[in-house]
Amino acid sequence: MNKERPDNIVYSDEQGYNASLLPYATRVGAPAIKMDDVVSWKSRGISTVNKQFENKFNELKLQYENLMAEYEWNELVYGARFSFEPVIGEIYHLYLGDDGVNFLSLIGPQEWNKEHIGTFKLNSERKWVVLSSKDSFFS
Repeated sequence: MNKERPDNIVYSDEQGYNASLLPYATRVGAPAIKMDDVVSWKSRGISTVNKQFENKFNELKLQYENLMAEYEWNELVYGARFSFEPVIGEIYHLYLGDDGVNFLSLIGPQEWNKEHIGTFKLNSERKWVVLSSKDSFFS
């Protein structure tokens, strides 16, 4: 039963003329079935996600650098010489002593002629917060 049929006729040996059963249009004038351009969609997606990862990485890197700077300043202040118990919320000044050892003082830099390293405040977590410093100290 191999009759020649035109190309535009939908016929199956099992189901016969089954154009009405198919999930897609079969007429010559029906809209063409086109494959989506998945490559450009993937490319845009990869570009967007990579940008998000880069932004998050830069944000985390900046947080890390700030944390390390906090750590270095706290190491410097806690390693300094002082003979009093610092009070939370008070402002202190860090100086380089004549003997080369850093020391902490309540005396402000405008009140005497010592090499001022920075001004700090002790917070409730017992961390030293930098209020002002020599910009080039850790550079």
